[in-house]
Amino acid sequence: MTVKEALRRATELLAGHDIEDARLESEILLRQVLQLSRVELYQELDRKLDPTKARDFKQLVERRLSGEPTAYITGHREFYGLDFQVNRAVLIPRPETELLVERARALAQDHPPATIADIGTGCGAIAISLAINLPQSRIYATDISAAALKVARANCRRHGVSDRVSLFAGDLLAPLPEPVDLIVANLPYVSEAEVTQTKTPRFEPETALNGGRDGLDQIRRLCCQARTKLQPRGSLLLEIGERQGRLLMSFLRELLPTAETELTPDLSGIDRVLRVTLTDEETSP
Repeated sequence: MTVKEALRRATELLAGHDIEDARLESEILLRQVLQLSRVELYQELDRKLDPTKARDFKQLVERRLSGEPTAYITGHREFYGLDFQVNRAVLIPRPETELLVERARALAQDHPPATIADIGTGCGAIAISLAINLPQSRIYATDISAAALKVARANCRRHGVSDRVSLFAGDLLAPLPEPVDLIVANLPYVSEAEVTQTKTPRFEPETALNGGRDGLDQIRRLCCQARTKLQPRGSLLLEIGERQGRLLMSFLRELLPTAETELTPDLSGIDRVLRVTLTDEETSP
């Protein structure tokens, strides 16, 4: 069996199980086995596949058919043009979260932040992406999971930002050593019912997905803490789920009545990022 034939068979198998981007996922898995770049893979299509490699590839495809995400199988995920190590201790970075990074960078252009905090950092994708793209900023990153922080620490070393990203263990904003100019957070926002009712095997940590009854438990807690952890005129950027924007805006009108708020939709038109900027009234003693 050639590399091309193995790729075709795997693509057919994955597509037959309604796995999206079956061709791309087959390529990623085969590249993992052969340790080839995409260009190199296509240069080797007519090569005879070694029986041991064929067996290894078959095992990876079977893991994917069982529902295990490709990122956990390969141990890597691309985010914001960067490669991150991931394992089952962390949530796999999603493409929609790149909007959170974009909004943070846009804010930085208007009001360059000296300090940024990434709350619930997981593998460190947001914190590291910001550190690379905002080299003048100091980044704090917190997570309640020691296992997640271990992954984040490895990714900081991998991308050469260990000197500018400080990692702290603890719950939400509690570990921050000082108030910051900008807080960014991609906290759990899936409702408990959605998490528990899914019929597919769960591979990602539930604590990184389950946001409580309406998905907003952790986000509300963070908002309640933000006033004392933001500098005057500081901002909070939150990733949220579908139909949560107006609900959270209503909550914030009561919690921070004079704060400025703004919703930014993603490419699907879903309100995805909520910005909250404290006014002088909100930050005064």
